[in-house]
Amino acid sequence: MNYGYRKQISVSFAEAVEKTKNALAKEGFGILTEIDAKATLKKKLNVDFDQYLILGACNPPFAHQALLAEKEIGLMLPCNVIVYEDAGNVFVSAILPSVAMGMISNDKLKPIAQEVETKLKKVIDSI
Repeated sequence: MNYGYRKQISVSFAEAVEKTKNALAKEGFGILTEIDAKATLKKKLNVDFDQYLILGACNPPFAHQALLAEKEIGLMLPCNVIVYEDAGNVFVSAILPSVAMGMISNDKLKPIAQEVETKLKKVIDSI
């Protein structure tokens, strides 16, 4: 099952992170969380891992609409966007909200998920 929207980009990891954050901001997303998986895995397990950053992105108007439609939707928020290296290549990927929220039986969420998904795809496409 395809649950993310991914793109390989030809820039450094650091530049990809900067471009991703800027693109998210242009579409109205703020970054609520930032998890450096490489640093965390090194600290907690003393293992080496590729560059891998998880950004917890939130678009407040859409998050508010979703919370009004479904109180438990907070379990699915924020929208994760990842920037990572794999075999020397840099990728950026975003969750597909229509897939993630597809398991919830609430028709009010479908248009919200679709709008957020459109914005996230626009973010990825612009990088």
